[in-house]
Amino acid sequence: MMTSRFEPHRIAIAGASGRMGHMLIEAVMQAQDAQFTGALDILGNPLLGTDAAAFLGKPAGIEITADIEAGLVNAQVLIDFTRPEGTMQHLAVCRRLGVQMVIGTTGFSDAQKAEIQAASRDIAIVMAPNMSVGVNVTLKLLELAATALNKGYDIEITEAHHKHKVDAPSGTALKMGEVIASAQGRELKDCAVYERYGHTGERVDGSIGFSTIRGGDIVGDHTVMFATEGERIEITHKSSSRSTYAQGSLRAVRFLAQQRSGLFDMFDVLGLKQAGQQP
Repeated sequence: MMTSRFEPHRIAIAGASGRMGHMLIEAVMQAQDAQFTGALDILGNPLLGTDAAAFLGKPAGIEITADIEAGLVNAQVLIDFTRPEGTMQHLAVCRRLGVQMVIGTTGFSDAQKAEIQAASRDIAIVMAPNMSVGVNVTLKLLELAATALNKGYDIEITEAHHKHKVDAPSGTALKMGEVIASAQGRELKDCAVYERYGHTGERVDGSIGFSTIRGGDIVGDHTVMFATEGERIEITHKSSSRSTYAQGSLRAVRFLAQQRSGLFDMFDVLGLKQAGQQP
């Protein structure tokens, strides 16, 4: 589904009545190269049937619907920051209709990830646990740091989010761990430590520890510490607004306009796959 540079990107939003949904709708409506065409939410939501942009004080003429096909009828791309069960329902319909996807949902099982991979044979998908440009640059910095600090450094990842977040560690924290482990020739599942309580014994060399904080309205803070004898290196990213996720999602939409199928991440979108690599 190639888009002419003279045509706006026709975009539907899942989870349209939520905080992230509102941020995405506002970003799409403000973008000169985008057109807001559909709004999805779950059955039973009290805002079904209302204008999706009413919160902005300037209705868009797009009603929030639980009918997935109706919400996607005019869309080229669905942006989905919901929950795994909802995203998988959207995925099946998008695959059937040929609608591309930008997926920011986290907490997928391995089986669900395999379904997304399979769907990408028919539609183009950008999936990333964090769409923020800054976070993805941070991931690249972590890849470089992990390569250089691959011996003698203990690695700890701390993340903090608002009290309403339902999964832990965050998808971004897990992605950080995966990037670090991969850069060191390992798999995260073989070295991750997610819990510490009671008499744990000494730290296991080579492990990657995770700590989770939930409270208030924290949008998202992530810090990775590389600690050794005599020094400590910390790489931190802090989000103060969800608008960064929305703007990154729009960059992903523009990237997808040049793709027919395949599963991509934000490194692909931002051209970071080769950055920093030696020829």
